[in-house]
Amino acid sequence: MRRAIAAADGWMPFDQFMAQALYHPGLGYYANERPKFGSQDADGSDFVTAPELSGLFGQALAAQVAQALQVTGTTEVWEFGAGSGALALQLLEALGDQVQRYCIVDLSGTLRARQQLRLARFADKVHWVTALPATLQAVVVGNEVLDAMPVQLLARVNGVWFERGVAWSGQVPDGAFVWQDRPTALRPPCDIDGPHDYLTEIHPQAESFIRTLADRLTQGAAFFLDYGFPEAEFYHPQRNTGTVMCHYQHRADPDPLALVGLKDITAHVNFSGIALAGQDAGLNVLGYTSQARFLMNCGLLSKMQHATPMEQAQALKLITEHEMGELFKVVAFGAGPEWEPMGFTQGDRSHTL
Repeated sequence: MRRAIAAADGWMPFDQFMAQALYHPGLGYYANERPKFGSQDADGSDFVTAPELSGLFGQALAAQVAQALQVTGTTEVWEFGAGSGALALQLLEALGDQVQRYCIVDLSGTLRARQQLRLARFADKVHWVTALPATLQAVVVGNEVLDAMPVQLLARVNGVWFERGVAWSGQVPDGAFVWQDRPTALRPPCDIDGPHDYLTEIHPQAESFIRTLADRLTQGAAFFLDYGFPEAEFYHPQRNTGTVMCHYQHRADPDPLALVGLKDITAHVNFSGIALAGQDAGLNVLGYTSQARFLMNCGLLSKMQHATPMEQAQALKLITEHEMGELFKVVAFGAGPEWEPMGFTQGDRSHTL
């Protein structure tokens, strides 16, 4: 990273820094051998995602995917950022013969190896791919994939906007990565009320990903689950320190310049920008709601009735407001005629985008 900064005249935009910290071959967080996913720090993990938390997550999502496969007349599922492979396993088990081909797109070679072990009994269906085909007919899923896409940082200081990047200060080994601002013409997508200093993110990479997907998806649907807000909440005047967050050994901190490559770096999703990118590229926005409402619409509560008390307690974390239920949202896109996915039959919030 120090060499890359030096080669860039001493300053690296944060999105490039985040990309290197997460994905540099062999060294980046998602490319090294350290465990990532787990329920406690004793197993060496850093955070837990919904599929690892409860198998009922995948079962509920499978009901929505099954409907989407039937309505759109497709037989393939594509998952982006499959992590430990837990969600893929849950979907494959629940969907059975409805899925003829399950494709995983994952930048991490180490995670692909773990996924292959976990999904070995579905080896005839599961394929790992590195690029989208020219045309795609499938149902696409992505759980906590948008938040891991690099963001650019914008800082308003004394009324002037800067792009915040990273520099190296001092001599090796006693130096450190430090923040450094440079003037920029970039702006958030909406005005930020007030004269106060303000730090935030913009999401060109995630929005570009959605546009690329829209260009290739000729038949099917896409469902993305992640933490974030609509634009009015994301760029609220009081959200003046941004949303970049790091995860290490089940502890959260806001400093991506420490333990580089050893901890996760994420940013919340601006779902208005994601929805607009898809819509402008020709997709229909089929729905937007909280994870809690989505999973309940997909039958999670009825599935919990047959679960053990421990399983019920874990599943409750998916939908309770102070856990994952409200912070996490779901947005859906469709290619072709519009239809109503079951996950949005009650509580759709598309009007807030």
